[in-house]
Amino acid sequence: MKIQNSHIGVLAVQGAFIEHEHMLQSLGVETFEIRQKKDLNQPMDGLILPGGESTVMGKLLWELGMMDTIREKIESGLPVFGTCAGLILLAEKIADEETSHIATMPVKVRRNAYGRQLGSFHGEADMKGIGCIPMTFIRAPYIESCENGVEVLAEVDGRIVAARYKNQLGIAFHPEVTKDTRVHEYFLKMVRKIQQKDLLNQESA
Repeated sequence: MKIQNSHIGVLAVQGAFIEHEHMLQSLGVETFEIRQKKDLNQPMDGLILPGGESTVMGKLLWELGMMDTIREKIESGLPVFGTCAGLILLAEKIADEETSHIATMPVKVRRNAYGRQLGSFHGEADMKGIGCIPMTFIRAPYIESCENGVEVLAEVDGRIVAARYKNQLGIAFHPEVTKDTRVHEYFLKMVRKIQQKDLLNQESA
């Protein structure tokens, strides 16, 4: 599947960002790395927040002056896809913690939720709108609860591992480390629909 005419920014301050870039490039999508505030000035059709260390990433977003700008862009409708730590960055609430990060997705997550014995594991499960996909969990969180308007897309052992809220897609696993491109294709379809909606709004204005 080739999806053209999309320009996706990938947060590249820490974590597994290069794997996302390779996955998107295999789909014919242009990517660029976001390492400092000025990178956010580039035109982008979507944003990926990769896995990594969410506390470190959140700290860097504040120190680099990017947190408020990213939050504003998401709240203004920019499609965003957060994996693992990226999901934690998006969550409005983090279990047993008083602070959050970008906090635009009305979910509560629990970090490192599977404990040391299941710190990393692989499985397969159905994801709504896609089908059965491989799922790789690496010190993964899960979504403990959702507010109204959040669509649950996948569960593993009764725990929510993928959800969508408007222009935001958050998942607990790492699709970028597999050869299966369907989760990224799902996000790119979100991007395309929002592009088409924006175009229609401009034409009718």
